[in-house]
Amino acid sequence: MATSPLNDQPSSHARSNSLPSRKHPISSQIDENLNRLRASQSASTSSSIGHQLNCLQDLYDSVDMLLQLPLAQQALAQEQQRKSVEQLLDGSLMLLDVCGTAKDALLQTKECTQELQSVLRRRRGVEGLADEVRKYLTSRKAVRKAICKSLKNLKHMENRLSSSSFNNDDETIAMISTLKQVEAVTIRVLESLLSFISGTEAESKSSRWFLVSKFMHQKKVICEEEEQRANEIETADATLRYLIKSGNMKHVENVQNELQSSEMCIQDLDEGLESFFRRLIKARVTVLNILNC
Repeated sequence: MATSPLNDQPSSHARSNSLPSRKHPISSQIDENLNRLRASQSASTSSSIGHQLNCLQDLYDSVDMLLQLPLAQQALAQEQQRKSVEQLLDGSLMLLDVCGTAKDALLQTKECTQELQSVLRRRRGVEGLADEVRKYLTSRKAVRKAICKSLKNLKHMENRLSSSSFNNDDETIAMISTLKQVEAVTIRVLESLLSFISGTEAESKSSRWFLVSKFMHQKKVICEEEEQRANEIETADATLRYLIKSGNMKHVENVQNELQSSEMCIQDLDEGLESFFRRLIKARVTVLNILNC
């Protein structure tokens, strides 16, 4: 039997439940990155999601090294595994589509945020400002609708993967299993990202208290504690909804600050997503080339 593409020497001890062996450096890297991502998925702040996107980049760098191994290529090229490999390719295509939706959502929200900031700087007056805020909120509603569709697609993929078994009883199956686990953890990160971009349309009690605290200039520590848990994009949305509902246009500076924080958050997420997107494309192209050789 051929040596496992993830193992540089035979081993008789029990195999890991995630990879065939921990002895090959690439095996260790993939295992470590998978564990890091699983451990970081409980948090949903912009910094935690940015960290997850960075971890995904590291994971796919390791996957790229794995796919360059001749024995790994031989495993994927076996005719009896073609259906499984084609399922992985279908999955990667869906992930690319979801990434596209996320990129579009970030771009649209960023453009609307910048336009609204420009309006606030020009100070057109209360009536003109209210109209622009409503345009922003309408745009965000369209973003949520597109994200909702992508989240449903991801859930469908997740359900399909949950019915698959991740085992390592055979070297070739172990390769497929590893790539399925990479796909599964990618799905969860993209779900977190999309949910973060979408935010919630309804204003929660905590967000109302946060906004009232800011507008009423209460203790700074309260605002800082709330801000640590806040979703910058969602907070900007809630601030603008509060502005429209209250009709209080006196605290424009606070609104500008929230929009600026949201724009900076969007920029960071977009850069991380773009870097991951390129790696996802590279992995897909590599697998396609392996099948076509």
